[in-house]
Amino acid sequence: MKKFIFLSFSFLMISGGLWFTTTNAFTFLSGYLIYKSGEVTSAQERTDPSFFKEKREVEISHQSQVENHSDEDAQPSSLYSERPQKGDLMGELYIPKLESTLPIYHSTDEDELSKGVGHYAGSVLPGENDNAVLAGHRDTVFRNLGEVGVNDLLVVTTSAGEFTYKVKNVRIVDADDRTVIVPKPRATLTVSTCYPFTFVGAAPERYVLVAELLGQERIKKGTKNKL
Repeated sequence: MKKFIFLSFSFLMISGGLWFTTTNAFTFLSGYLIYKSGEVTSAQERTDPSFFKEKREVEISHQSQVENHSDEDAQPSSLYSERPQKGDLMGELYIPKLESTLPIYHSTDEDELSKGVGHYAGSVLPGENDNAVLAGHRDTVFRNLGEVGVNDLLVVTTSAGEFTYKVKNVRIVDADDRTVIVPKPRATLTVSTCYPFTFVGAAPERYVLVAELLGQERIKKGTKNKL
């Protein structure tokens, strides 16, 4: 009798196991365990000092790569004694080709873009090594930006001085293309606006100017008119 009960129990356990592994119950439980293990990992990262140590070591390594350029491309480690806050008027962009001077505000939220050119807060400031990113609306400040191309100049003036950039490349990219904001090995200015310029509604692409820093030599600006 005991043997029969034992065999029956074993049969039920095996049958139950087969049912469980071939139904959604198994999938649900597996996903739940992965989700919970992810929570544990995140909690460990938040509380384990070694996580922050490793993260800082990666940041230091990246910073060293940025700073270890040739003397020709070397820039001061910090040109700015104070960093701008969101919404601050931080300088102006002069476009010789268009004889236009435009205000630059820190941040690319709509509040800033409605007043002028926006500086992407996740990028470096103009004049610094790496990629300083500016953006503006195609139907306001940048409505004539399509006339600017390779070898044209862009001049940015901030509290740190006047920085002259020369356009090296013109790109047309998808609206969600994140390569516009990637780090650069030298001081670069990336200027972006929606494209096509005559498109009605939310434009699907971006017109992008990629310019490299020439220096802080002042150029003759002549007459300047705001768009």
